[in-house]
Amino acid sequence: MDPRLARISLDTGIATPLYHQLAQQLGGAIETGHWQAGEALPSERALAETLSISRITARKALEQLAQQGLIRRTHGSGTFIAPRFNEPLTRLASFTELLAQRGFTPNSRWLSRQIEWPTSEEAFRLGLRSDMQIARLKRLRLADDVVMAVEETCLPVSVLPAPETIGSSLYQALEDLGRPIMRALQHISAVNADAETAALVSVPTGQALLEVTRLGYLADGSPAELSVSYCRTHYYDFMVELHRRR
Repeated sequence: MDPRLARISLDTGIATPLYHQLAQQLGGAIETGHWQAGEALPSERALAETLSISRITARKALEQLAQQGLIRRTHGSGTFIAPRFNEPLTRLASFTELLAQRGFTPNSRWLSRQIEWPTSEEAFRLGLRSDMQIARLKRLRLADDVVMAVEETCLPVSVLPAPETIGSSLYQALEDLGRPIMRALQHISAVNADAETAALVSVPTGQALLEVTRLGYLADGSPAELSVSYCRTHYYDFMVELHRRR
């Protein structure tokens, strides 16, 4: 028996359904790291036999965990722990770099890469004149083939003249061009997914997402990157370390 299942204790004497108890306890074990991202979770049959419950109870518990975004169920392959992205708020790094450091396989699925005219808000925030265009990038951000977020980024064409050449990492491309982002201001808020965004990140319309807006600056202090990301809340955590003033 998987020793981690020995921690599971189900009580038939309380009103909470067994499948809900099981989902809660498995979810807690996943959140605390007893199962790691990408690791296989015991099958319905193994859960049923080990915990002396019906396969229907095990199936309903796993379905609840899947709805919460904690696991991925792949027909014919099994049930696996979904990746979870924990981003420190005090460190400037690319999505690709942070995921790779945590052992995930980062990827982008490009939706568009083109030169456009900015909106008035984009022009204002990037300090552009009325005759200046932007490179606009829109993509899905993935970790181990799971969609984590949809992201739209705009940069002055003076910073990124050929958006179609960008590969998996925008920040690495800017480094290679000699125009690295050195500082950024980031704002996080909660929004409800509209129909288009919900379809892109595979959630119901109206579900809560984290909207992360980042304004990045070059070494000379000029604004060069305006990104808006809509992140699935099941997969994204933001972390900040606090210190008490002495």
